[in-house]
Amino acid sequence: MYLGIDLGTSAVKTVLVDSAQRVIASESRPLTTDSPLSGYFEQDPAQWIDATFATLDALKATHAGELAAVEGIGLSGQMHGATLLDASSRPLRPCILWNDGRSAAECRVLERRWPALRATSGNKAMPGFTAPKLLWIAAHEPEIFAATKLVLMPKAYLRLVLSGEAIEDVSDASGSLWLDAARRDWSDAALAATGLSRDHMPRLVEGCAPATTLRGELARRWGMSGQPVIAGGAGDNPAGAVGIGAIRPGTAFVSLGTSGALLAPTSRIAANPDRAVHTFCHAISDMWIQAGAILSAASCLAWIARLFGATEAELLAPLGLRPQAPSPVSFLPYLAGERTPHDDPAVRGMLDGLSHGTDRGSIVQAVLEGVGFALADCRDALADAGIAMTEADAIGGGSRSRFWLSVLANVLDVPIHRFAGGETGAAFGAARLGRLAVTGEAIAAVCTRPQRIETFEPDAGLVDAYAERLPAWRELYRPRH
Repeated sequence: MYLGIDLGTSAVKTVLVDSAQRVIASESRPLTTDSPLSGYFEQDPAQWIDATFATLDALKATHAGELAAVEGIGLSGQMHGATLLDASSRPLRPCILWNDGRSAAECRVLERRWPALRATSGNKAMPGFTAPKLLWIAAHEPEIFAATKLVLMPKAYLRLVLSGEAIEDVSDASGSLWLDAARRDWSDAALAATGLSRDHMPRLVEGCAPATTLRGELARRWGMSGQPVIAGGAGDNPAGAVGIGAIRPGTAFVSLGTSGALLAPTSRIAANPDRAVHTFCHAISDMWIQAGAILSAASCLAWIARLFGATEAELLAPLGLRPQAPSPVSFLPYLAGERTPHDDPAVRGMLDGLSHGTDRGSIVQAVLEGVGFALADCRDALADAGIAMTEADAIGGGSRSRFWLSVLANVLDVPIHRFAGGETGAAFGAARLGRLAVTGEAIAAVCTRPQRIETFEPDAGLVDAYAERLPAWRELYRPRH
């Protein structure tokens, strides 16, 4: 038996997977995010621990026998967060999250200090990444910076609590700007540019390698017969790729979680930092992931549901299974700023084209289409790096909506495939990494592609209609920085 734990932004999801790769049970606990100022997003790391322990306590209550047989644990998690620890490994402040935009000025400072940043990391400095956050801390909270002895991404902090060791995998480390992406190792020059050294960093491992073991007292708490191995794990999107078998070139996928992304595994680095394309090490050795990322995807649907005082299901049901035509309303999904291709943390969302005749359905459809158009921007940025997609698999909570996947198929003009359980792809991928760390099996034998349950084909008429709308939608963007 194997456990996959995904520390997301809105929830911690834990899945229990057997040797036949069947999900035996799953548990989820919600997380909350604080926004002390516009563009600031933080979480208390204690939440992550409480939520994770709650999922495991619940699994013990319902599946004690299966939990006792767990041999391997894989972790996945939201990327880029800055968790700052003191000499006693206690958090010094709330974690600054991936969608936090406060460090835009520090990004410019970092690029001046370290001109090799883009060539070494494969990325441009953007506020979402971890390194600029540390420059902001140094400038605005110098006492916190001085007391910082260890900097961890969220899932690495969870692993520290579970095991007592500070360890990070190379895929999550890629989102820090401190990693030499080609060498898959910390860059001393990058660390020095932010006033840090390797002493402040966790030990690095590959995603499917054994990293450590679960603390004995925690194994006893959950009734486990031994101390399970904890794998290196992965950032959420690389873990999602492992969950759907996207482990080789030619397997593009779209993620519709709190944020969104269009991702493509590659056997070589195909960076395009000028268009804000992200370069990450894959959770699979000697592979990388190129990604176009948007800061708000399924969170846009959650936002409009709050405004209308309805559930997401109530908003989606009247739309049917597929669009008949583009909405007369346009929506920019920049509720928390944007990454690919604009790198603009200050921009905000917009509804355009409202009239007395606008109804709720038109607005909801526009929200889904706006996310689709933003992903079309990602598609074009990836194409500029030589990555062309001919089809894409969908993962994340948004993949439950047939209407939304139909919109994406037509906006992106490629078939979109849906899997059973696609919304738990990252946790399932983490469980696969936990298995590989224990068994040492061939990666291709474990990371197989799940059965597609539905394919959304582009409709020629709708493809043309959305292609005609895209230029006007792009004209709505106005930089604010």
